[in-house]
Amino acid sequence: MSLIVDIHHISLLVADLARARDFYEGILGLQANSARPVMSFEGVWYDIGAAQIHLMRLPDPGAGLVQPAHGGRDRHAAFVVNDMNELQLRLKEADISFTLSQSGRSALFCRDPDGNALEFISV
Repeated sequence: MSLIVDIHHISLLVADLARARDFYEGILGLQANSARPVMSFEGVWYDIGAAQIHLMRLPDPGAGLVQPAHGGRDRHAAFVVNDMNELQLRLKEADISFTLSQSGRSALFCRDPDGNALEFISV
C-alpha cells in the first residue's frame, strides 16, 4: 500500500519573480493565491486543482549546469491542459520555444524563464 495519496505542491526556483509571474500569470493564465504567508524569501503560490505551484525566489544550486534540449529528458513538472492549440499559440506569441512529446502523446515541453522544464498534456 502506497503512503503517498496525492500531490500537494511543487516548488520551482526563480531568479526574477516579476519575470516568472509574467510567464505563469500572463501566458499560462494562473492566478496568485493571496493566502501565501510572509516568508524569508519572495514567492508566489498558484492553485491548480487541489495542488499548488510554489515559485520561490532563491539561489539555484543547479545554475550553470547543461540542460537537455528536450524538457522530457530533464526533471520536470507535468500539467494537464484543456486547449493544447491555445497553449501553443500563446507560447509562439511570447517567442517561447517548445518541443512535442517524443512518445507520440498529445503533449509538449517548454522551459519557464528560469529554465524549469514543464510538460503540458492535453486532456
